[in-house]
Amino acid sequence: MKKFMLNIQLEELDTETRMKLLPREQELVKELEQNGTIVDNFIKLDMSGIFIVMMAIDQEDVHSKLSVLPYYPYMKIEIIPVRIVNSVNQ
Repeated sequence: MKKFMLNIQLEELDTETRMKLLPREQELVKELEQNGTIVDNFIKLDMSGIFIVMMAIDQEDVHSKLSVLPYYPYMKIEIIPVRIVNSVNQ
């Protein structure tokens, strides 16, 4: 598994649709966090998207794992592979 940093921008998602899909989106994100797929996530201050750190085999796997999310069709995703750094006691 590799670690990826995702810069996700939500596009063409109106407020009504966003609010309708939000409960299921949050539920599925929580499941992805619990199974170790999503390592961390940060909502952008302007609420236009999210930064996600996730584990996947490759970029295709990133899309496969995110495709279960209701917001996925509205996501413009920039995928940046990052190095896994093990913490060392200092």
